[in-house]
Amino acid sequence: MQVVLIRHAHSIANARGVLSGRIAGVHLSPLGITQSQELISRLGAIKVAALWLSPLERCLESISPWWDGVGKKHNRGVDIVKDRNLLEVDYGKWSGKKLSVLATNKSWKTVQNNPSAMYFPLGEGMAAMQERAMRAVHESLKVKRKGVVVLVSHGDIIKSIVASCLGMHLDDFQRIVIDPASISIIDFGGTRPRVLLLNDSRSHLESFINAPLRHGNLLGGGAGK
Repeated sequence: MQVVLIRHAHSIANARGVLSGRIAGVHLSPLGITQSQELISRLGAIKVAALWLSPLERCLESISPWWDGVGKKHNRGVDIVKDRNLLEVDYGKWSGKKLSVLATNKSWKTVQNNPSAMYFPLGEGMAAMQERAMRAVHESLKVKRKGVVVLVSHGDIIKSIVASCLGMHLDDFQRIVIDPASISIIDFGGTRPRVLLLNDSRSHLESFINAPLRHGNLLGGGAGK
């Protein structure tokens, strides 16, 4: 089964350079609204086994135009599930502060260079975040329907999932970039997860996602089928 990871579209917090974390009432920016509308054609009539998302408003706002316009009618019987394991990192006292201010904090280097050792004041640890994010992935894969699993979440959550699937230590996860409204795809059909697509913000992916599953070992990088 494939897992399609979608970061929420550009938010008003992104526009202001603020680390919003789990603060309520953070909605999409005008750019984000445009990006959410573009997901309608970018995803098209993909076949979905499960659609899980972070409970924060910006995630539902990002996927709703596609779901209401195209997805729902092609995936009858599938319901949107809000999963707290896909929530944004609990940044604790850092929530709501400007990134430019946080960059002067003595713990900023830990976040960038050694995130596995970072515990946000009155928040959570990054390692615990990765553990719950992967729990969401593995729980979603238990759904017994045809189609892909779609998970709509946040940048650090998706970066931690990709890092885990690539066998990277969490301390290297800042080497991964996940932009707003980007799509990444991981294939869990073999003995090890395989990254098929990473941080794509432009492509129309209906035919790619609905294509037959890729089985077997890859030789020479893969046959492109």
